[in-house]
Amino acid sequence: MAANIFDTMAHKIEFWRSDMSTFLKESGDTKVSDVSISQVMGGMRGVTSLWCDTSVVPKEQGLIIRGKPVKDLTGLNAVQVFYLLLTGDIPTDEEYHEFSVCLKIRKFVPYYVWEILKAMPKDSHPMTMLSTAVLAMQKESAFAHHYEDGINKSEYWRYTLEDALNIIAKLPAIAAAIYRLRYEKGELIQPDPDMRLTEDFVHMLGLDASGEDFLKLMKLFLVAHSDHEGGNVSSFTSAIVNSALSDLYYSISAGFNGLAGPLHGLANQEALKWILDVMKRYNGTPSKAQIEELVNETLAAGQVIPGYGHAVLRVVDPRFEAFYEFGKLHCPEDPVFKTVVHTFEVVPEILKAIPKIQNPWPNVDAVTGSLLHHYGLREFSYYTVIFALSRSIGLASQAVMNRALGTPIVRPKSVTTSWLKSQVIK
Repeated sequence: MAANIFDTMAHKIEFWRSDMSTFLKESGDTKVSDVSISQVMGGMRGVTSLWCDTSVVPKEQGLIIRGKPVKDLTGLNAVQVFYLLLTGDIPTDEEYHEFSVCLKIRKFVPYYVWEILKAMPKDSHPMTMLSTAVLAMQKESAFAHHYEDGINKSEYWRYTLEDALNIIAKLPAIAAAIYRLRYEKGELIQPDPDMRLTEDFVHMLGLDASGEDFLKLMKLFLVAHSDHEGGNVSSFTSAIVNSALSDLYYSISAGFNGLAGPLHGLANQEALKWILDVMKRYNGTPSKAQIEELVNETLAAGQVIPGYGHAVLRVVDPRFEAFYEFGKLHCPEDPVFKTVVHTFEVVPEILKAIPKIQNPWPNVDAVTGSLLHHYGLREFSYYTVIFALSRSIGLASQAVMNRALGTPIVRPKSVTTSWLKSQVIK
């Protein structure tokens, strides 16, 4: 019989703590980054100052989760990736079964969450509803209850993991309910105790066009967006809040609030809107020559092409490639997806000719919106909720790791403009 997730983590954490302690004693004073004034005042872009073992994004490779390139993980589902993020290992069949059961028994949502969501203004943003629902459940926090009773620091991870399992198990039902409530899709569909996480989410959405292919898309979406280092807005925000020993309900809700920002989680909406505007201009799927014409106009007007470029990557996002291949296989004749294909065949070559552009390649957001659109999910403001459902897995896993290794409260030093000016050598 496979060990349960708490026993597995206890064994892993014992090693991780010893390894980290030894490493810090031997090499803690080694410097790893120099910081310029432009970086201090420019959002800390490129400053090596965070620790995150769950994933890394090398600029010439793309997302790597626990040492495994994301392109090698696209056949897994969200539960398997959650286990991988927590433990560093892909679960065996026996471990996967035990972990799945551990989540299934926690999936039913407290009744008061439904009452709160139903009482919210009808035009509330779906991300506001999601963040509110998570925050409303804070009274259920195992960490908060045990911290109040007094627990040893070495056990913080255990109750953070308890919270993580409870939140992740309940989020599919909450996310699906938000879709049905906000867009008036009918009565809520209750969780099925026998269904796996992604299958149950699709089931509770109740989309008319939902089928096996849409389920495959959701599996890929929840895996591809699950984690992306520790420095993106949602991950960093969640980690900062959690570092104050705020429980996971507070920190995940905070992370979702960051994800709702137009510069973070709305990118696939912006990319899809651009594609649809292109199609409207040309009364259907445009030719590559027409796209080239519009792209040059857009760039000449000082605007960007949504979905192209990335803060870190300098290659085609491997997640884009995975979704692109999915579209080629499942909906190659869809007019919106065909426009994405034509755009991909045109835009990089144009952007390469502009010296200041470091990355002419598409990121994952250039394609995902077109696929959601194809399967009938056309409420753009909901797309970030699906993103959040996936990203919660990474936020939760990073929080467990931080509590396991006793990382301190995040408190970087800030300085004034006058201080920065005083550092400049005349």
